[in-house]
Amino acid sequence: MELNEVLRMAVEANASDIHLKAGLPPIFRRNSQLLPYRDVGRLTPDLLMNLAAELMTETQKDTFERNREIDMGYGVAGLGRFRLNIFQQRGSIGMVFRVIPTEIKNIKQLLLPKVVEKLSEESRGLILVTGTTGSGKSTTLAAMIDHINANATRHIITIEDPIEFLHRDK
Repeated sequence: MELNEVLRMAVEANASDIHLKAGLPPIFRRNSQLLPYRDVGRLTPDLLMNLAAELMTETQKDTFERNREIDMGYGVAGLGRFRLNIFQQRGSIGMVFRVIPTEIKNIKQLLLPKVVEKLSEESRGLILVTGTTGSGKSTTLAAMIDHINANATRHIITIEDPIEFLHRDK
């Protein structure tokens, strides 16, 4: 299995997530539906273990051994960035790649309340953005950071692991 080709097919299919689990072909999540990618056969535990070993640095391997899971970023030139969770499941390794959009949507495009823009313009304070998996926390924060970046002369520091959206100076 060529990982980057599977990721490319997932992006072209507008998938939000790619699930890799032993005994199944890669599964694409699109609009809450799970769709098997049948161009690749069933994944084996050995293939997934080898793939995980190729993707992780030595430090990440140590973290994975300790915690039995790890979150990390993965990028493919010309395709995009992905948030990757590698985990232990039923004695085998599984992985989920989340597609990170290459374009950061702004606050208006996300139809967020006006108060989100106002909060982005505050010069100090603590703002918590919370929610369940897939609820838009990272996307909301990326829009807020992009708004600050475009409208203020500030040094912006984020504390995140893994880094998801990449922001450029404006």
